[in-house]
Amino acid sequence: MTVFPPPVHGATLAELLPQPGELIVSRNRKYNGKAHWVVPGRYVGQDQFGHWVFQGAGEFISRPGAALYTDSDATLLIPHEGDWVATFYDEAHPSGVELYIDLASEFSWQRIRPAVIEFHMVDMDLDVIRTKSRGLYVDDEDEFAAHRVLMNYPAELCTRMESATTSLVDAVAARQAPFDGRDAAWFTLGRSLR
Repeated sequence: MTVFPPPVHGATLAELLPQPGELIVSRNRKYNGKAHWVVPGRYVGQDQFGHWVFQGAGEFISRPGAALYTDSDATLLIPHEGDWVATFYDEAHPSGVELYIDLASEFSWQRIRPAVIEFHMVDMDLDVIRTKSRGLYVDDEDEFAAHRVLMNYPAELCTRMESATTSLVDAVAARQAPFDGRDAAWFTLGRSLR
């Protein structure tokens, strides 16, 4: 579930919500609190499925032990409900990735300054991926199995992540919304913000 902080210092909830064009810094961490990916983007808008963030080519992204400039445009969907975030890539992705869904928990948003919001989540290892060459598959099941022991994932959380993974595979395979091509319109809107 997407959680916004309560209004503070007289600010209204509307003033705290992202506005088109604002910088959204996605900060991912692992269940044990260790930092993972940090990815900047621009807020595009929302629909019935969630919030859409455009992440353009040439952006600097990093995680402990890795840093790079992105080669392709991407659009991130942060759902209103669900234990996942989906990144849709354009045809320029160097590995042919079309869709990369991270299973995740503990979503939160924080406005850190005018026109800048951080989105936080806990990456739960499992990924649902679709590529041009390999098609649709689940990745990092071995990492999830190892981390559930090393980081002491609660049993209920593991069940939730596994169930969500199965549902996402089915939804992507069937091209159910929001995996039905609607990301194309959000790419167009996102590119207009450059």
